[in-house]
Amino acid sequence: MTALFPTAYLPSVYYMACLSQYESIAIETKETFPKQTHRNRAVIATGNGLQVLSVPVVRPQGNHTRTEEIGISYQEPWHIRHWRAIVSAYSAAPYFLYYRDGIEKILLQPYERLVDLNNTMLAHLLKKLKINCEIAYTEDYTPVTNNNLSALHDFRTTLCAKHAQPSVTFPPYSQVFDTRYGFLPNLSILDLLFNLGPQSLQYLKGLCSSTPQ
Repeated sequence: MTALFPTAYLPSVYYMACLSQYESIAIETKETFPKQTHRNRAVIATGNGLQVLSVPVVRPQGNHTRTEEIGISYQEPWHIRHWRAIVSAYSAAPYFLYYRDGIEKILLQPYERLVDLNNTMLAHLLKKLKINCEIAYTEDYTPVTNNNLSALHDFRTTLCAKHAQPSVTFPPYSQVFDTRYGFLPNLSILDLLFNLGPQSLQYLKGLCSSTPQ
């Protein structure tokens, strides 16, 4: 069964756990772009605690701009700042050196649209995580209704909502600053990848029994 997912910048662990359940998914591009969600935001753990990495976007049609039309602003070097924050947060992680080059290359090159950045990064992450999932993109917008949810696994409102908190238990794994802050669950998938490396997929699969079916 195909599932419907929102686009996401450096997706969360829960996002990738849900995605790993499917052989194919469709990513929503026709919706009116909602503000302040994980579509253009990610959370990492730094020496100063949690840090939100936000991609500055351009809305050509104002509040009526579709996700596929959302541009990226490079008036400020946000991409360089994001990469520096990632290096600061994870340079001591056991698998950082193994995965850093691909992430850095994608992040530091310019993109015209947010979906281009997100799609390129997602394809790279799927390859590194060894998740076999075919990605398609919506051609029309289907409103979220109970009828649709019964026919399609719809994650658009559960994975990237402003204050979404998945009702699953995240088993602790070693993190760079866990002695300072304890275990911090459901961060960007980068946290899992840099800390667990090849064991990341096994961790994601372990969450699947707790994710919505």
